[in-house]
Amino acid sequence: MTRIPSRRLLALALSAALTAPAWAQTMPQAPSAQPAASGAFTVSDIRIDGLQRIGAGTVFTYLPIERGDTIDQAQVGEAVRALYRTGFFEDVQVGRQGDILVVAVTERPAINRLTLTGNKDIKTEDLQRGLADIGLSEGDTFDRLALDRVTQELTRQYNNRGKYNVTITPTVSQLDRNRVDVTIAVDEGKAAKIRHINLVGNETYDQETVTDSWESSESNWLSWYRRDDQYSREKLSGDLEKLNNFYLDRGYVDFSIDSTQVAISPDRRDMYLTAGLTEGEIYTISGVEVTGDTILPKEQIEERVFVREGQTFSRALLELSSDAIVATLSNIGYAFAQVNPIPDVNRDDRTVAINMQVVPGPRVNVRRVVFKGNTRTSDEVLRREMRQFEGSWYSQAAVDRSKVRLQRLGFFESGSVNVETQPVPGSDDQVDVVFNVKETASGSFVFGLGYSQLAGVTTSVQLSQNNFLGSGNRVSIEASRNVYLQRYAFSYLNPYFTDDGMSLGYNLWWREFDNSEFNTAQYSSTNAAAQMFFGVPITENDSISLMFGIDRNEIYAWRGATPDSIVDYIDAFGSRTFNSWRTELGWARDSRNDFLQPTRGTYQRVGLEVTLPGSTAEFFKLNYEFSKYWPITRALVLNTRAEVGYGDSYGDDVTRNVCFNPPVLVDHDNDPATPPIVQPGADPSDPCGPGSPDYLRTITASGLPFFENFYAGGTRSVRGFRDNTLGPRESAEGSGYLQPIGGALKTVGSLEMYFPTLLDSPAARISAFVDFGNVFRDLDAFDAKDLRISAGVALMWRAPVGPISISYAIPLESQKDVFGGAGDLIRRGDETERLQFSFGGAF
Repeated sequence: MTRIPSRRLLALALSAALTAPAWAQTMPQAPSAQPAASGAFTVSDIRIDGLQRIGAGTVFTYLPIERGDTIDQAQVGEAVRALYRTGFFEDVQVGRQGDILVVAVTERPAINRLTLTGNKDIKTEDLQRGLADIGLSEGDTFDRLALDRVTQELTRQYNNRGKYNVTITPTVSQLDRNRVDVTIAVDEGKAAKIRHINLVGNETYDQETVTDSWESSESNWLSWYRRDDQYSREKLSGDLEKLNNFYLDRGYVDFSIDSTQVAISPDRRDMYLTAGLTEGEIYTISGVEVTGDTILPKEQIEERVFVREGQTFSRALLELSSDAIVATLSNIGYAFAQVNPIPDVNRDDRTVAINMQVVPGPRVNVRRVVFKGNTRTSDEVLRREMRQFEGSWYSQAAVDRSKVRLQRLGFFESGSVNVETQPVPGSDDQVDVVFNVKETASGSFVFGLGYSQLAGVTTSVQLSQNNFLGSGNRVSIEASRNVYLQRYAFSYLNPYFTDDGMSLGYNLWWREFDNSEFNTAQYSSTNAAAQMFFGVPITENDSISLMFGIDRNEIYAWRGATPDSIVDYIDAFGSRTFNSWRTELGWARDSRNDFLQPTRGTYQRVGLEVTLPGSTAEFFKLNYEFSKYWPITRALVLNTRAEVGYGDSYGDDVTRNVCFNPPVLVDHDNDPATPPIVQPGADPSDPCGPGSPDYLRTITASGLPFFENFYAGGTRSVRGFRDNTLGPRESAEGSGYLQPIGGALKTVGSLEMYFPTLLDSPAARISAFVDFGNVFRDLDAFDAKDLRISAGVALMWRAPVGPISISYAIPLESQKDVFGGAGDLIRRGDETERLQFSFGGAF
């Protein structure tokens, strides 16, 4: 007898097990069914048992057997496999009841709820998208194998982020109606720290120089912020590419990375990186040639080549040259132009000849400009910002400019405007340009919410919308009240009143203002105004504006409580009501790349405001604003900001003789309904008394009106000093209390470093700043030594309730209290306030 090897016996057993079981099994769901016969039979009917959620029609769709079919053992096996492949069933059994084919199934449960806990490094939304791709999401059929794959994939992703102690614990809870709740608990653990990086073979450059631009670094005192000591496979791969570029940009054509080794400590908390490299020799450029179809004159293309014969080889300059040529061609319609630098390396004399091969591709026309993601903003509002037009040749410069203009609208999250160039199917000379945007809150409705240290609690109703009904128009309605202000206002702006971009707007307001609660001189005012303004763009970045308005300002002041200079100014006019006709001419240049959080660009504005002849007080105010954003690195943006304002009168000085001491008519309450009280013993017909010239005083009003003065100090100018307290201060007669009165000259500035990546939110940012500035009585009073300086940190957050601003500043240059020899206060110092914050209002 020939002995069959054990391997052959095993193969025969597996073959028998795979061909017969589905056909021969008895179904527990159908006790009356009999095991199917081994021979073929004709199916008179088909019965499906065990269905709960899935309809019988769905099963019949996948079942490859129909009534009237004559089936055998092999067809039944194929039917079972087909039903398993649907993923709907945990078990499938087939039996026969006479000529009726009975299919008994056990459905897999449905996922009722999928919960992720403990994940911080990877966002829940990103994880849920990944789980859905694998087939694990709410409403899907639960597959335990898919859950195992999810566990392995999450572990791999966290390992790639340097978290080797991660623990993924899935939990499945059974519910009624064949449902389950799936909970995936993530214990991320601590990221492995890079304790040592070692480069072997770097002879020309030291390791610190080579790794200066790496994202991976050994633990240092800044690692808490930069997180550069956390190991990541992706970061290491990018750093090795930077290592390669470092040497190729310095002429080392034969540079190579021979080996990389990553070692981990037994507790999986420390990483040790080692890379072996060969530097090679430095190569120079022996010649540069431009070939191919250059479209433009060859000399014009050669001007975009930045590598020259005799220079040290640099891949960075080659890439820069290629990009410059591609950009030039893409601006005249060649959207898919390519430049292939082909090096010819001569290792004998260590030179490289470069052939810049230009492949322009077809010239393409823009078929359509498409917008996606603008659920509120109408297409018309976005289309009028376009500089790339449909039906014209494609231009990369026009597309880039259109993207910047969309970002500067302020309707979208910072950095959320992305552009895709999609070829039109079936056409090699047409493309569609698709702008993908993500809208953000462009207004707010606030009721009874607001607080600042200056104003206290603010009760207000304010509807502000910078993108009213998606039209791009700005509308604001406000009614507010706090300890120093009642205000009712309406404003409207149509930025595209004409198709050419001329804007038209209106402002209307009425307010009662108590300055004594505003850190300024003690007087109050009631004023109303109506304004109309126009804006006209003159270039892509420049515009001019013109404003006409009329206002009425009624001032209430009290001698003995209000500084004398203010009361004298009012007395000089003989009226406490000031009527003004105003006009303002302005010029602005705005090249910033974003409205909400710019990272580059400049903003400048010059405005000249003048009250027209015939106004109660004739004066002018000139104001200049400057702000420039400098991108220092990917994580740092520097903002340099300055503002200068100056005002003065332009008409003749106003002079008036008034009765000074004592006044015959005394108005104690400033109430028009209450008549003044006559001073006892005085003659009302001759208030100052005959022969008493000392009681007469000549008062002259000149310069900028006090109610138009500039103020500084606080969260909007020089932080660390109380709002509006910088600059000249005066006391009322008989009072030692000094009150800020502002000045005709304002000079403030700031250096502020933003950290965009410190907070993972497009609505928040942290900064460190140095503020400086002050207010002076006039030009002659300016002295640079009197500038106040402060430094600190700030947090700005565009919260749903309105903007929140918190700053902590330390005054570096300030005026201290000055005391005399007897301990008497000679000069009061500045009012400082280190912690300042405010929230509420509209965006």
